[in-house]
Amino acid sequence: MEIKVKLDTIILYVQSVDRLKSFYTNVFNLEIVEEYESKWTLLNTGNCMIGLHQIGDKYLNASEGSFKFDNNTKIVFEINEDINEVRKDLISQNVVMREIKTFDNYDYWLCDGEDPEGNVFQFKQKKQ
Repeated sequence: MEIKVKLDTIILYVQSVDRLKSFYTNVFNLEIVEEYESKWTLLNTGNCMIGLHQIGDKYLNASEGSFKFDNNTKIVFEINEDINEVRKDLISQNVVMREIKTFDNYDYWLCDGEDPEGNVFQFKQKKQ
């Protein structure tokens, strides 16, 4: 049997749904599709959804300080805007952003950043 799949939703298990909801709606202008209290928010990225799901109580960090996950996932957003300007704007909003890079024989500029909990995202812009 051959199964054809289409990516629908990526779920991030997070410490603070409200904090990340604010980040992704204010910084990336993502639209809220649904939400439930402070435990779940579904955001529309255009091609698929990002779900923000509160992690279980036994994994919550009770400290008052900022919390960052170590993970091996990167969410990639393709943009049409100038990646240099986008990077500068995000840095001015205190978003952690790395340097812009590319690879030989690759048609895109790339720039990684981190959301407030350390989840890595990447912007990619097609080279002119």
